[in-house]
Amino acid sequence: MSNRPRPAPWRIWTARVLAIAADAVQLGFLPIFAPGAGSPAEDVLDVGVAVALTVLVGWHWTFLPAFAIELVPAVNLAPTWTGAVLVATRKGRWEAAAPAVVDGTVVGRS
Repeated sequence: MSNRPRPAPWRIWTARVLAIAADAVQLGFLPIFAPGAGSPAEDVLDVGVAVALTVLVGWHWTFLPAFAIELVPAVNLAPTWTGAVLVATRKGRWEAAAPAVVDGTVVGRS
């Protein structure tokens, strides 16, 4: 778990929409993206998506295998970006701030 604050809801939804759109583009333009790492369009799309997702929600370990899978021909057509961002933005990823105890009273818990 990370000790960073949870991103704003609009960042999470933007990341999810971007991931779904990237996977849809790869399927919609199948002949261009099927070769995996052999396609310059695939490389540009995947690097751009990886950077954008990291900027939107922060680094998460699931982005690395998603990026690696995108390099493999035919396997790259699985919705890896969508899966990775759903795992990265699930509830519970960000730790809630620990409540403070002042004079024996718990403060800061909602």
